[in-house]
Amino acid sequence: MVFAARLLINAVALWIAAAIMDGISIATDGRDTGAQILVVLFIALAFTIVNTAIKPFAQLLSLPLLILTLGLFTLVINALMLLLTAWVTETTDFGLTVDGFWTAVGGSIIISVVNFLLGALVPDRQDR
Repeated sequence: MVFAARLLINAVALWIAAAIMDGISIATDGRDTGAQILVVLFIALAFTIVNTAIKPFAQLLSLPLLILTLGLFTLVINALMLLLTAWVTETTDFGLTVDGFWTAVGGSIIISVVNFLLGALVPDRQDR
């Protein structure tokens, strides 16, 4: 249940980032609303998998830079995860397109803020 909530939060965050940033787009042209939602959910699933599988290793390998920059290097890691998601999904018809590194940095800031705000509403574990 928590994974589904996180997936929906990522989908909303990616959709908002694509709506706000000019250089980020989601390939939903010519599709009905249901298909557009499925495309955004597919991209959010890819984004969630990339963040779960690769981001911890990237943070571990960049630990000296994270310490040196007092955590600001996390913005670079998040931008790289967004670029990696775009690269993975561009090969399908359900593509996320990011125009460049600085666009990815701006998009990752938006995604982080939306994830923080919406993530506060979802508990990390069930309280019994």
